[in-house]
Amino acid sequence: MIHNTKVSLIVAVDENRGIGKNGKMPWHIPADLKRFKELTTGNIVIMGRKTFSSIGMPLSNRTNIVVTRDKNYKVNGALVVNSLEEALRQARGKLSESVDSEIFIIGGGQIFQEAINIADKLYLTLVEGKFDVDTYFPDYSKFTKKVSEEEGESNGFKYKFINLEKSRLIS
Repeated sequence: MIHNTKVSLIVAVDENRGIGKNGKMPWHIPADLKRFKELTTGNIVIMGRKTFSSIGMPLSNRTNIVVTRDKNYKVNGALVVNSLEEALRQARGKLSESVDSEIFIIGGGQIFQEAINIADKLYLTLVEGKFDVDTYFPDYSKFTKKVSEEEGESNGFKYKFINLEKSRLIS
């Protein structure tokens, strides 16, 4: 049986596509953390070493894959690979052949930059405002199909959950 594996990006950005400073997000939105957990639990998450370090431990109930150029880097409870390509190969190898599956790329900036052109879906949290950041999400204008949008406010932050897909041209 052929399975359909989606590669999805999940990220919170400000109005300038800023995602963080010094390894930390400049906002705390419990609803965004809840959404992240609901979407990624039971799935495979791929992240860069800096993102893993900022989280501090493998995410529970998920297969964690950490991408780093450091060939000696080891993590208990996570698979460590040296390229995004290898991470995706390992992830696809772990998936059941009989289900539609989703692989989540959760950051950071460098991994998002590498993955933006191969991703099928984007789970975006757009935080109102412009923040002091040093890391940015790449241009996501190729994700033109809006699947859903939901507005909210939490901890004084206004935000929108926007689910986007790339429009597939059929020739």
